[in-house]
Amino acid sequence: MDISINGAPVYFTLDILGGIPISATLVVTWGIMVLLTGLCIWMTRDLKVAGISKKQAVAEFLVTTAENFVNNNMGAKWANFVPFVAALFALSLCSSLSSLLGLFAPTADLSTELAWAIVVFIMITATKIKSGGLGGYFKGFTQPIFVLTPFNIISELATPISMAFRHFGNIISGSVISTLVYAALATANRALFGLLPGFVGDLLGSIPFLSVGVPAVLSLYFDWFSSFMQAFIFCMLTMMYIATAAEDG
Repeated sequence: MDISINGAPVYFTLDILGGIPISATLVVTWGIMVLLTGLCIWMTRDLKVAGISKKQAVAEFLVTTAENFVNNNMGAKWANFVPFVAALFALSLCSSLSSLLGLFAPTADLSTELAWAIVVFIMITATKIKSGGLGGYFKGFTQPIFVLTPFNIISELATPISMAFRHFGNIISGSVISTLVYAALATANRALFGLLPGFVGDLLGSIPFLSVGVPAVLSLYFDWFSSFMQAFIFCMLTMMYIATAAEDG
């Protein structure tokens, strides 16, 4: 049985796999990952030392930008995190922008951000254990005094939850606001031109004059700027938490 939201299928089943439910989030996310992987393979083929192509120049610019992003925020010793942070940023940005193509944006599904946050949480925990040992990791929950142990545990578990809900909340709020503005403009358009008598009022009221321009400005902010900023913030939090985990350890 298919489940849909606003006429767009969100879940469907594959009978050949025993009726396993497949969500639109999974389909679009895997599609984006395949696209990004193919793009990386294409951009890194036929690399040269001299006389580089425009394609290689763009690839080198992206790699240099990712390296500077990580090195400036975490330090050169964390250079091995460049691929992970760059991949996370690209996946988040493309997932949010996929809605512009009429696809279901994976970032509009909380499970997407929760999955990313859990991966980051595992990396944070691994960094703490690597830095201070398993004993030091558990001892950290009792600092500065043993009475605060329950609160420290709650604070630790709240890290991935806050990261996920922050990202999801900002993305979904933009979609809600855009939808409300579209509806308000359509209602205002019908009310304004409905003042005209007869057929002329009905005809002009059905043409979305007021929807010209305003939605484009909203799209520029909520779809482009907000998508970029949320990917940026999520990656910044990831780097900050991991670097801080090493210091605490």
